[in-house]
Amino acid sequence: MKITERDIVMKKGTEFAFRKVLIVGMARSGVAAAALANEIGASVTVTDTKKREELGDALAPLEGTGICEALGEDGTARVKDSDLVMISPGVPLNAPVVREAERLGIPVTGELEFASILCPCEYAAVTGTNGKTTTVTLLSEMFDAEGMGKHACGNIGYPFCQSLTECRKEDKLVAEVSSFQLETTVRFHPRAAAVLNVTEDHLNRHGTMEVYTGLKRHIFDAMDENDTAVLNMEDALTRGMTDIRPRILMFSSVNETKEGLFLKNGVVTSRIDGRETAIIPAEEIYIPGRHNLENAMAASALALSMGVSPENVARTLKTFKGVEHRIEFVREKEGVRYINDSKGTNCDSTEKAVLAMDRPTVLILGGYDKHVSFDGLSRLIKDSPMIRECVIIGDTADKIEQSLKKAGFTDTVRAGDMEEAVRVSGSLCREGWNVLLSPACASFDMFRDFEERGRVFKEIVNRL
Repeated sequence: MKITERDIVMKKGTEFAFRKVLIVGMARSGVAAAALANEIGASVTVTDTKKREELGDALAPLEGTGICEALGEDGTARVKDSDLVMISPGVPLNAPVVREAERLGIPVTGELEFASILCPCEYAAVTGTNGKTTTVTLLSEMFDAEGMGKHACGNIGYPFCQSLTECRKEDKLVAEVSSFQLETTVRFHPRAAAVLNVTEDHLNRHGTMEVYTGLKRHIFDAMDENDTAVLNMEDALTRGMTDIRPRILMFSSVNETKEGLFLKNGVVTSRIDGRETAIIPAEEIYIPGRHNLENAMAASALALSMGVSPENVARTLKTFKGVEHRIEFVREKEGVRYINDSKGTNCDSTEKAVLAMDRPTVLILGGYDKHVSFDGLSRLIKDSPMIRECVIIGDTADKIEQSLKKAGFTDTVRAGDMEEAVRVSGSLCREGWNVLLSPACASFDMFRDFEERGRVFKEIVNRL
């Protein structure tokens, strides 16, 4: 009898069968985890502080499954009747439901850990403050070029649990991993993993940079000497993550690395196990900017370590056109180019977008407050030859405006919402200018997520 991938998932899932699993948070990952846990034989209860009518179609994948629903509550009262609590990334470790589980000695895990235990194939993982989605998508394209399947999942918007319905045991899968997800991992064991960079972000959740950096490094903790870690040589915090068991490949767009990816006479070059290979001239990489060169190097290092040929790596780098919401050209109207960088959810990401501008630009900034400083970004804006005006929106508007003024940049305008911000930005432009949405903030003050924010921006622009 042929053993299928579903058989592998089901066999690995026996440790969860017949257990009472409480799943907290009915966003995408929670719903996907509930469906999979139910399929492998667990007794599943799902809970969310939102009521069913507030969740809309989110629960549609669970229709007809017989899963118990406890909606409109935080799940704390349900913990005592559970064998395992599985929390969504948005649920912090100090939430009452988690504290209750700890008090009762009931294990707490997350969808990422759960899916990785059941995964039938080898997988890579990518974390870091910025560049994750581009690197993950690029790596999945490289796997596809090699005939290993096209599987990008995780924090990219497609849950790991859901991806297990498609991957074969001979495929390779890549997961985008956030610091929130890494809080609940113990056995998560990628074949290869990268930390792209670490800059100030999510301090409203993690408190300090030390905690945040430690969570990023945690991606390597279950890996061993047969695995590969990919690190950014030009980032001080990732460069210091060398006390780990996997072999290390460094990447750098500035310096030559002993083992890893680097530029040599303008050519992206790999040196792995002492063997040097020219991959592709940097100028032939389709996606522009130094930050994308670094993303390309990281993806290439992961791909090469997992069996993708240099030829297929190069072929992908020549043709990959980038991801939605990341320095994405929307349209040109009356000589003004509108660019969607809604994925610019922190200052470092927006700094990269600012540096990529090659025309006079009006920058739309602002959103949900993650309790970080905008001073470094403000100084860059002040010194930029391209940023002419800033249109500021959202909860952080006062904070950003004060930071810009402190840096000596006073060409700012306030807007009440995205519609007003787009129209004001367009009115400030001359022919040959850009309007760049790169908020340097999360979206939760006005939108469900950065994707909705980007879609709304594009809809408004396309109506102009």
